[in-house]
Amino acid sequence: MPAPIRPLHLAVSIDRPGVRDAESYVRAARLAERGRLDFVTLGDTLGPPRRGESRLDALAVLARVAPATRRIGLVPTVTTTHTEPFHVADAVSTLDQVSNGRAGWTAEVSATEAEARHFGRRAPAPADALWREAAAVADVAARLWDSWEDDAEIRDAATGRFIDRDKLHRVDFEGPGWSVRGPSAAPRPPQGRPVTAVDATRLPPREAAARHADVVYLRTGPTPAPGAVRAARDDLHARMRALGRDPGRVVFLASLPVALYAAADAVALADLAGSWWADGVVDGFHFRPRDPDRDLALLVDGTVPVLQHRGLLRSFYPGGTLREHLCLPRPANRYATAATATAGRTA
Repeated sequence: MPAPIRPLHLAVSIDRPGVRDAESYVRAARLAERGRLDFVTLGDTLGPPRRGESRLDALAVLARVAPATRRIGLVPTVTTTHTEPFHVADAVSTLDQVSNGRAGWTAEVSATEAEARHFGRRAPAPADALWREAAAVADVAARLWDSWEDDAEIRDAATGRFIDRDKLHRVDFEGPGWSVRGPSAAPRPPQGRPVTAVDATRLPPREAAARHADVVYLRTGPTPAPGAVRAARDDLHARMRALGRDPGRVVFLASLPVALYAAADAVALADLAGSWWADGVVDGFHFRPRDPDRDLALLVDGTVPVLQHRGLLRSFYPGGTLREHLCLPRPANRYATAATATAGRTA
């Protein structure tokens, strides 16, 4: 059966509360890669660990996973509150470099008083204000990733020139309570800009998602409600159009908790996924397994083959980068475009 014109996208959380062994995350990512999923996610927060809990930095863990995998996308949660925007952009760019273009990040905010006390830098703020700041961080991160043109590196040993300084650009960005001059400390990432994801289930993150997200998660509970997901998606479509963005170039994923006890539950999940996709509710699914080992194995060995047999899911990766998995174009460099336009006017 031919592949669908509009592909079905699948992602999965590999969260393992309390697990500190990096190899368990590697095994999970490899299993998801065997199922040809677009990407894996790993959650994170800025709060101190609770009693008996081991908490690892999601971005660092996935940097460890990167060389042990070949194609699967890697999307950690990165909290923008209490974190320097320049460091956020640099860390995500580094993950894109070490994974050869397979990185993304899920923007998140820190709203609790306990987390604010933990850092001791600022008081907690309302969610709306925090998400306005997160949107500014996403904006300046994209500018920093563009601050090196793609051919800025020369690496000419004969002349001793490493870069063409005319192809490095300051961003001079003023955010809420911070500023970034730029350029970035590192060359432009392989994808141009790593994929930006936002959980826009609640209202406060929706404007940030409408402005900056390449991927949008819309969460639903154990009893999936397509009407609520469709309504949230329609709201985001309207916001994006009002901002001049094409919603067709954003991937909308329903984020579902899953508990698969047998192969027949796995087939039922394929039925649900195929139905929602066919009805145009979403572009795909982000699965959140209850039991990381059991559910991911049943998902890959049960749900995925059913979807492939029905012609809804690919059986191979057509490209190497996360943007290619998601059918998203590599963004043009805004500064290179501006420089080309200026040169044309003065010629």
